[in-house]
Amino acid sequence: MSCFGGRFSPDLFQNCCNANDMCQFDGDLSHVVSEPIYVQKVYDAVLFHLQGIKTVTNQTFAPAIPRGHRLKRIVDIRCRKFFNPQNTSDPNNLKLNINTTISGATFVQNANGEDIAVVGPDGTYSEKLIYADTTECDEQGKGTPLFGTQNIAVTGDVQVYIDLLLCDRYDHEVPFTVCARVNIAQSSMPMTLTNFFELCMPSTQDTAHLPRFTEFCNPACETRLATNNMGRDLTVCADGTIKANLIIALCITCEKKLLVPVQLCVLSTGFVQLEAVSNVACEEFPNLYPKQIQERFNPEEEDDCDCDCDCVCQPACDPCDTFNDCVSRPSQSCPSNSSGHHRPRR
Repeated sequence: MSCFGGRFSPDLFQNCCNANDMCQFDGDLSHVVSEPIYVQKVYDAVLFHLQGIKTVTNQTFAPAIPRGHRLKRIVDIRCRKFFNPQNTSDPNNLKLNINTTISGATFVQNANGEDIAVVGPDGTYSEKLIYADTTECDEQGKGTPLFGTQNIAVTGDVQVYIDLLLCDRYDHEVPFTVCARVNIAQSSMPMTLTNFFELCMPSTQDTAHLPRFTEFCNPACETRLATNNMGRDLTVCADGTIKANLIIALCITCEKKLLVPVQLCVLSTGFVQLEAVSNVACEEFPNLYPKQIQERFNPEEEDDCDCDCDCVCQPACDPCDTFNDCVSRPSQSCPSNSSGHHRPRR
């Protein structure tokens, strides 16, 4: 159980940070260029809000109120989902087991009857290939509807925190936090939530890639006293232990998407350049990313080629370049002191 215990520091929730602002634009549109990117386009999507209710009676909280203190009032009641980062298979983790069936289309399967999954933007195999005969709607230039049913089985725990205001023997007010881990449902008897949806599916005939179906949900929780009365719902035992009657509401947001791979032209001010924390032992460091793919040519700039002829000056021979035949290269009518690849004069 992860509890605050008796920490009274007023800066408890202020140990935070700000992220770097990595992209800047000076307002000069001449610095904006167009670039192609290969991404996934959201063809259609639906969003749902689901909720479930859990009632809890005589839930024990810890730690106990210190000796010589009395309860004055409740400041706040908070709830968050439990997650053990050291064991993703921990049965106490709050989990949403999603089971989705569709009609009007089918998930593409391999020879073993398993749905074929592909990597999504989250870096996991979170997308499924989907197929339907879309010929009829393709002729009309429209999408093909598909219908689905979603069942969400909720299991695991949540953590409930109660912020109390205590009074010590000198009648000084002292903040104190107690907490408890509350089980929502066991895997043998999960809390099940159901909803229905409809999506518009793009063509599977006029494309090299099948559409992808993905879904993801994010649960949150809210809690309060069962009757909103501290006298009825909160009990202080003789040893200082707190027991409470609670109502816990699970608030779940789910989204379902149909995606298709596409190429897009986007406007960009260039690649992100971060200011590195340099090491004084090294003078230069390698790049992590390639240079900007487009470089603007300014005709007003002087040509680096000093020759007056309309030619392309060849780079100087590199004696270490085994793939470059310096002897057989035809001579150019350019000055011998010119170097680098130059554009013809305009």
